[in-house]
Amino acid sequence: MTRKIDSKNDKNDKNDNSHPTRRDALVLGAGLAAGLAAGPLRAQGTAAPKELKLDYAYYSPTSLVLRRFGWLEEDLAKDGTSVRWVLSAGSNRALEYLNAGSIDIGSTAGLAALLARANGNPIRAPYIFSRPEWTALVVRPDSGIRSLADLKGKKIAATKGTDPYLFLLRALHTVGLKRGDIEHVALQHADGRAALEQGRVDAWAGLDPLMAASELDAGSKLLYRNVGFNTYGFLNVREEFLNRHPQTVKRVIAAYERARAWTLANPSDAAKILSEEAKVSLPVALLQVKLRSDFSHPQPSDEHVKALQAAAPILNAEQLVKPGVDLNRTIAELVDTRFANGLIKA
Repeated sequence: MTRKIDSKNDKNDKNDNSHPTRRDALVLGAGLAAGLAAGPLRAQGTAAPKELKLDYAYYSPTSLVLRRFGWLEEDLAKDGTSVRWVLSAGSNRALEYLNAGSIDIGSTAGLAALLARANGNPIRAPYIFSRPEWTALVVRPDSGIRSLADLKGKKIAATKGTDPYLFLLRALHTVGLKRGDIEHVALQHADGRAALEQGRVDAWAGLDPLMAASELDAGSKLLYRNVGFNTYGFLNVREEFLNRHPQTVKRVIAAYERARAWTLANPSDAAKILSEEAKVSLPVALLQVKLRSDFSHPQPSDEHVKALQAAAPILNAEQLVKPGVDLNRTIAELVDTRFANGLIKA
């Protein structure tokens, strides 16, 4: 039986162990035991950090589940490690925070993470939090724009350094257009939505749940969709933190696995959490969680390496990385296909 979430639950209520269902507890017990079998951090010869800083994001529903239930705080408290959550409004913000050391672990799109690593941000991705269709090119319901070719010379809002921005560039290339053929308006995602709906731009490279809200609440239309151009949701770790505290990172992944399993078992309840946190309607949240998010492949693998290899040429074509950067090598350094082995259940 699916548990009904009390809308009065406060996000700071971290110690209520009644949230997971009995089925979740049985399924997850074995997985968490395997993930934490290495024992306390100090047993591995690595001092536990005093504080773990990680992000949560509305484009990562499992991060919201994990934050709501406090499973990570409960586990890391055993070693005296506190948890500080930081909201990421987009991949660009998460990557800025990682580069500055403001967070240790952050959630971004895969291609955005590759761009950052190629330009000197020392991160690695040991976990995939989702395979989303979280971006598309969006126009107003009364727009005369009917095709990608119609975007030539138009004002298009997109957040630089994010999957929607890179999606826009890849989409333009499919019809022989480049960044210089449109007027790019650099806005954060929420401001891009507002600019579209207010008529200040002609199109917007959207991001869920804002994109779904614009569709359902304002009647906006998806001009161009391509799930293959949506790169995966990467959980990135600062390389220095990963090297110093590998057992802490493993415990974060184990906690994310608990949140992933709970979300798969309780998608409507996960959507309710998203609705409350992002302040969007429940239908908007259900659209994102149930129809546009695939949580089934969290283990980084050749699948994710090949997806980045297919997407990487846009970074060179649009001169977004320094000349001479070996993107294949950068992908191999970014996507850690071995770290989470043994932590993830099918």
